[in-house]
Amino acid sequence: MNRRRRIYEGKAKILYEGPEPGTLVQHFKDDATAFNAKKHEVIEGKGVLNNRISEYLFTRLGDIGVPTHFIKRLNMREQLIREVDIIPIEVVVRNIAAGSISKRLGLEDGTALPRSIIEFYYKADELNDPMVSEEHITAFAWATPQEIDEMMALALRINDFMTGLFYGIGIRLVDFKIEFGRLYENDLMRVVLADEISPDSCRLWDIETENKLDKDRFRQDLGGLVEAYQEVAKRLGILNESRPASTDGPRLVSST
Repeated sequence: MNRRRRIYEGKAKILYEGPEPGTLVQHFKDDATAFNAKKHEVIEGKGVLNNRISEYLFTRLGDIGVPTHFIKRLNMREQLIREVDIIPIEVVVRNIAAGSISKRLGLEDGTALPRSIIEFYYKADELNDPMVSEEHITAFAWATPQEIDEMMALALRINDFMTGLFYGIGIRLVDFKIEFGRLYENDLMRVVLADEISPDSCRLWDIETENKLDKDRFRQDLGGLVEAYQEVAKRLGILNESRPASTDGPRLVSST
């Protein structure tokens, strides 16, 4: 990639100035973080896999009419995306109890929820991304009621599609986190899916074994994170293109 101006760097990705106005280059890093980056390692090959898996899912969602910021994959680690105004809300869709909802409500991990539940979290690392209500979102003008309705409708549509997609390859979609942005085109604005969808942002369990194929392998010190991501890519049919470029397989290259 030619040297371009860095716009933003997060825990797992870097955004660079794009080749044309209104575009950005999204670079996937090998960093693995948990507990608001209190736990951090760099795992070779992770960014390559997330790039390819996210590209595949965004492309499939675009095919069914879900508006996204994704334009195309540039190389093994980078995507060309549309520049959007990120809405500072993380939208979490839960199908099965796991993680924080289990702790908050005293549920056993793996309990099927009565229906899919949508939760909102305010994007603020310094506050550990607190859970918020629609009242908070509208009171602080983070999003309008109409934008909330659009995000919820898109989130449920994405959930329906991905639940079926993953079920077809023997994976249970437990929950996932997504983000949305405002895309401005001339005098029009619309809410579109942004950021990424990958094993970093989803809980994915093998249907038969309940083996975890997501970032919980890192959070819970289970090991085999890249192998799990490779398994997801293999089942999606994209492993050969997304295999990390290393000679000896996954390798921990640094930690803090």
